[in-house]
Amino acid sequence: MRAYQSTYKRPGTLHLFAALKVATGEVQTAITQLKRREEFLRFRDQVVAESAPDQELHVILDNYCAHKKCDPWLARHPNVHFHFTPTSASWLNQVAIWFGILSRKALRGLSPKNTAELRQASEEFLAAYDQRAKPFKWRKREVRGSQLRNTIVNLCN
Repeated sequence: MRAYQSTYKRPGTLHLFAALKVATGEVQTAITQLKRREEFLRFRDQVVAESAPDQELHVILDNYCAHKKCDPWLARHPNVHFHFTPTSASWLNQVAIWFGILSRKALRGLSPKNTAELRQASEEFLAAYDQRAKPFKWRKREVRGSQLRNTIVNLCN
């Protein structure tokens, strides 16, 4: 049994950058102490370095400020193209689905004593995930009967 406290003590934070290869489901990551444009571009350099020099890389990003104003970097990497999801449409970005899996499978219920334990739990998940990686499949959800009526009612309100 686990006791819950009314106050949560955070032992520190880490930031995870992730690049999902849509065709294979593999995820390339970098865990950092900070989440600034410098760390983001360093991670992008890592992704580019591990890709074929003539390979076109299309990167789908949310509108986080560290992802913006990267024109000088993009000018040095003409094979890399940034595409931004509209605000409130992160569900279009499949790596957001992967972050949900990470949260449920590795982080939910975790109470690390320090950032080293958090890093270890994250790295263990990442290593295990890559061994079973496969592409996500988009599925159209069928809406019937009362669900359809409720959807129409909600749209009209």
